[in-house]
Formats: sequence, structure tokens, C-alpha cells
Amino acid sequence: MRVDLFDFDLPEDHIALRPAEPRDAARLLVVRPGETSFEDRIVRDLPDLLQPGDVLVLNDTKVIPSRLYGLRVREETAARVEIMLHKREGADRWRAFARPAKKLNVGDRIRFGDSSESSVCELVRLDAQVEEKGEGGDVTLRFAFTGPMLDEAIARLGELPLPPYIAGKRSTDDKDQADYQTVYARDEGAVAAPTAGLHFTEDLFRRLDARGISRQFLTLHVGAGTFLPVKADDTDEHRMHAEWGTITEETAQALNEAKARGGRIVAVGTTSLRLLESAAREDGTIAPFFGDTAIFITPGYRFKAVDVLMTNFHLPRSTLFMLVSAFAGLDRMRAAYEYAIASGYRFYSYGDGSLLFRS
Repeated sequence: MRVDLFDFDLPEDHIALRPAEPRDAARLLVVRPGETSFEDRIVRDLPDLLQPGDVLVLNDTKVIPSRLYGLRVREETAARVEIMLHKREGADRWRAFARPAKKLNVGDRIRFGDSSESSVCELVRLDAQVEEKGEGGDVTLRFAFTGPMLDEAIARLGELPLPPYIAGKRSTDDKDQADYQTVYARDEGAVAAPTAGLHFTEDLFRRLDARGISRQFLTLHVGAGTFLPVKADDTDEHRMHAEWGTITEETAQALNEAKARGGRIVAVGTTSLRLLESAAREDGTIAPFFGDTAIFITPGYRFKAVDVLMTNFHLPRSTLFMLVSAFAGLDRMRAAYEYAIASGYRFYSYGDGSLLFRS
């Protein structure tokens, strides 16, 4: 499909720079198939919008401080570079986006932290070598540390990776350390938050429990590729970056049993949906999953597992707007976004949410 079909104009003042407080006070636009109007609610209303027996599926990935600033060291010359980790490839290797990538060659060494050769404390610096260089600033780095030592070094030297549409307008602060994590985050490895999950509170979970709406967790480590615009003119020409995910056998069994009883699968966020659809069999049942997924969902895709999607508002020309257009219909979503903009909904990671019922 033509990528320009997924374009729209968004005023700058609609981009949320801080989340709603409390989290579940964010607005929620309800989009149902076959209806011409939309329903304005808030996230706290979610128990009333779902049915007993439905099951929420949430992504429990935890964001790591994956933005690193370093110094490329090459013979007598040096250059400053910014590295955005986006996918772990091994105990000592990460895929990353480099900026400016033109300053890096295979074999170059990058030093993060203390750049002095005379430093006697290994804990204040971290070295990496450029092992591979791909397109669009994509590089593979092999670090001097491995395993937990590397994780500790990244946590010490890295910066929380707020999306560019927020980071370009203000600096990251201590409040973001809590705001940019879900209350149920536990499995470290994401470089972007599963933002639909940011709306949930412990009180909202208690009210969902009381309504008979259960929840299950999966893990998809969100990569920085989620920030990248689609630069191709046609969706067939776009390449998705792979992300690592897992659905346990116990989770798959619980979801299949819920569907067999007539419950609906409610994906919280496009990350949960993408992993569920990657693991879904043709009959709609969900298999355990462990590995990479690069699924790219556009209109025409036949959904097998997910019935309802809770998600934030996405960027124009993005793979995520294409996904929601596939789920609820392109014309319906263009109308929903036009309504949301006119009604003052807040967009993107810290913005309001939508509840989409499958077309």
C-alpha cells in the first residue's frame, strides 16, 4: 500500500510531554466497528468497557537506560558519537543505532564514560568495538564487558531513552525514571516503553479483578526501531527491525482456555498484539513463543488471536498507525484520529489512549 495513505497532520501542541496524573485519568477514545460516532471515556472506565471473562495481555518488559554517549577512538583522531541500543545479540553484543554513523567504521573502538587512557578504575568506563555496520545507522557493537557486568555498566553510564518527540523538547529528569515504566515492568531489555501499559495503576487492576477480567503477561523487548519513520513510498519496501519476545507455555494455555470459555483477548499495546499474532496458529489458538519477531501488520492482514486492542495514538506514516488501521479499518482510524485531534486528545508515548474493537 502507499505509505502516504497513513499520513495526517498533527499540531505540535497535541504531543504530550508529561503523562496524566494519576495514570488512569488519561482520556480513552472508544472505537467500535459499525458505528459512526466515537465514545469519550477515561482509562479508569476500562472495567465497564470490557466483560467478565475477558483477559488483558500486558507486556512486562522493563526499559533500560540505553542511550549512551561515547568517544570514537581511531589512531590520532577522536569523534563524539551517540549510541542507541536496540537489540541484544549476545552476552557482550548489542545492535544499536549510531549518530552520526558516518564517523564509524568496522573495527573502530568507542569509549563510554571516562575517556582517559590513564583511568585506573574500570568501573567508570566502558569500551566497545564496531563489529558490523549496516544501513540507516545500524551497527553491531561488541563490548569489553559481558553478562551482568555489561548490564551494570550500561545502567551506570546510560540515559533513559525518551522518544525524540519528547527529548527534543525537554531534558530527561528524575520523574521520567518512574513515569516511563509500567507499574508491572520486571524483565529488563526494552529501549522504549510499551506505552499503553503506562496508564495502569494498582487500583485499576483491583477494579478489573472485581469485574472478573483477568490478566496475563508476555515479554517483548521493544526496540528503538519503533521510533523510526517509514521512509519508503510503499509498505512492501519497508523492513521491520526484529525484536525478541517470549510467551510461556502457561500463559499460552491460560489464554487458550479463556478463549474456549468465550472470553476475549484484549492486547494492551501494539507490542502485546504483535507478539500474540506472531505466536497464533491458523485456528486462533496461541502457541508458546521464544525468539525474534519482525511481523509487519498492514491493512489486509487477517487477525487470528486478538479481539480488542488498547493503544495510544501513533505517529503519522508509522508502522503502528498502519497496524491500528489494519485492526479497526483505515477509514475508521483516519476518522478517529481526526476526531481525537479536534477534541484535544494528547498524542504519543505520554498521551491518551484508545480502545479499539476489531473490525
